[in-house]
Amino acid sequence: MSAVAALLRREAWLAARSRSDWLMPPFFLVVVVTLFGLGAEPNDPRLARFAPAILWVANLLAALLTLERLFRADHEDGTLEQMVLSPLPLYLVAACKLLSHWLLTGLPLVLLSAPLGAMLGLDTAAVVALVAGLVLGTPCISAVGGFVAALTVGLPRAGLLLPVLVLPLIVPVVIFGAGAVRSAQQGLPVDAPLYFLAAILAVCVTLVPWVCSAALRNAVD
Repeated sequence: MSAVAALLRREAWLAARSRSDWLMPPFFLVVVVTLFGLGAEPNDPRLARFAPAILWVANLLAALLTLERLFRADHEDGTLEQMVLSPLPLYLVAACKLLSHWLLTGLPLVLLSAPLGAMLGLDTAAVVALVAGLVLGTPCISAVGGFVAALTVGLPRAGLLLPVLVLPLIVPVVIFGAGAVRSAQQGLPVDAPLYFLAAILAVCVTLVPWVCSAALRNAVD
């Protein structure tokens, strides 16, 4: 546990040194959602109808902004090789990196999405469903994106390839997340899409650190 805490402190320290990189996703989310609001007619009821898709796609694109740098800096300065050779299991190192990405990127996006959803005309039930879906869905985005980042860490121009690989894999998360908000808007139960998101999250938490560690070991070898 002390090694895990040290890894998380290291990630927080690195994020404090490059604050502009980690402030970019929340800023991007606010700008994109605000532009949709400004581009629509005043009090347009259609804006609330499209709000679930707008917010989920904006969250997904915002999270992608920092995924390419998740392992690249460690690979370039040799830290990744030291992590592979350290006695700490590499899957645990990968899990800590993915957790730190969600804490630094996903969690701020979740917190910002509630007022942004209200700004787009979502009612209280829809905002609650939105936040619940994002709490379950954004870790999946960090996990799947982190796995693809580990696969492409040794490739040049991986930043161009990463969104092409991540977006098809994360489509079910967006579908169920936006579906939960639409169900809440229509007064229907939101349990089913949230259960699907929870199941996807369970699979990601269970499998992704292992496959991510294998991809990192392959990149070092």
